[in-house]
Amino acid sequence: MNRHTLAPVAAIAVAGLLGAAASPSQAAASHPAKPHHPSPSHFTHGRVDNPWFPLKPGTRWSYRGVEGKAHTRDVQIATYHTRTIDGVVCRVVFDRVWTDGRLEERTHDYYAQTKRGTVWYFGERTATLDKHGHVKSREGSFMSGHNGAEAGIFMTPHPHPGPSYYQEYYPGHALDTYTVVRRNARTTVPMVHSNHALLTKETTPLEPGVVDHKYYVRDIGSVREQTVKGGREKLWLVSLTHLNRH
Repeated sequence: MNRHTLAPVAAIAVAGLLGAAASPSQAAASHPAKPHHPSPSHFTHGRVDNPWFPLKPGTRWSYRGVEGKAHTRDVQIATYHTRTIDGVVCRVVFDRVWTDGRLEERTHDYYAQTKRGTVWYFGERTATLDKHGHVKSREGSFMSGHNGAEAGIFMTPHPHPGPSYYQEYYPGHALDTYTVVRRNARTTVPMVHSNHALLTKETTPLEPGVVDHKYYVRDIGSVREQTVKGGREKLWLVSLTHLNRH
């Protein structure tokens, strides 16, 4: 997902290609290997129900936060729509970000899940807007299978400390990576308190020196994120609702 929802490093071999997590020996590699997603037959045709990152159609996550001295609001909706990318049917997530009350960014993100439960991120179409609402940049947009871009692993079915993965792979534009720091992390946000959250560390070589932490709670997804090195950004979940299909 784009930078504000935060930014993986491992060798991905046959097990990874079939939707499983990389083995410890593969994860020992100090640099990520270029990811290659499984064939379309290994995917669930738009269903994403990994408990750490569920995308039930109609779910809306609302976040509040800060970026420097500015106040931010982020609303993400798992839509009822799908899109086929690189031969794989993906769930579409619509994401909008307001900064000090002004809509600053809107993005369509594309996710797909293997039958073994691994969630892959197939791309994003993002737009940064000026004060008049006009598109001023689409930097960071990518689609797996186009111009050298590849889908990345966004969440494994049984995340644990050690392995790291590319979440997205588009050299020069989108190279977010993540690794699990620990299970059973403690976090509190307006929506939920948990002593069993999943804590991940996210980085990108495109922004060296910046490190983000992200907390996930089972059956909810991302509940909190913050920059712990190289910036001042925080975001926390304030509401979780469901939208009926029109």
